[in-house]
Amino acid sequence: MSAAEQRFTAMMSGHGPAVLGYLSRRTEPAQDAADLMAEVFVVAWRRLAEVPAAPDETRAWLIGAARLVLANHRRGTVRRHRLANRLRLHLRPEPAPDPATDLVRDALARLGDDDRELLTLIGWEDLTATQAAAVLGITPAAVRKRLERARSRLREQLEPSPAPR
Repeated sequence: MSAAEQRFTAMMSGHGPAVLGYLSRRTEPAQDAADLMAEVFVVAWRRLAEVPAAPDETRAWLIGAARLVLANHRRGTVRRHRLANRLRLHLRPEPAPDPATDLVRDALARLGDDDRELLTLIGWEDLTATQAAAVLGITPAAVRKRLERARSRLREQLEPSPAPR
């Protein structure tokens, strides 16, 4: 192990709990604190030459880095929430319940996963056969043939059951 690796390992084991404590008291949920601590130590590794050697100064430097990482995290969270709110405004509202839609959903649920995925890619996601082929990792010709079969199986699922005699 190199001298830099030894120093970093000692820094992490000696100051990791303090950094984690600092972040834990300022984040929710607790898993975020561990992720942020990892980011702090990535910064410390990249800037190891700038980290003071004296233990008290090292701790202060790491807490300062944690403060900056936390600020970046909070800004990112705010941006994500703003984006989610803007997207929500642009999304179409959920359509009113429709018995025909329920029948199709039930019929799709009775199909195999491959048939259902192909039909929804083409029908709901509005992909072309070529685009669906790229998503599924098959050729467009295979998509067209599988789509023909899947539509046939869907029609069978949608046909009313014969009345008992």
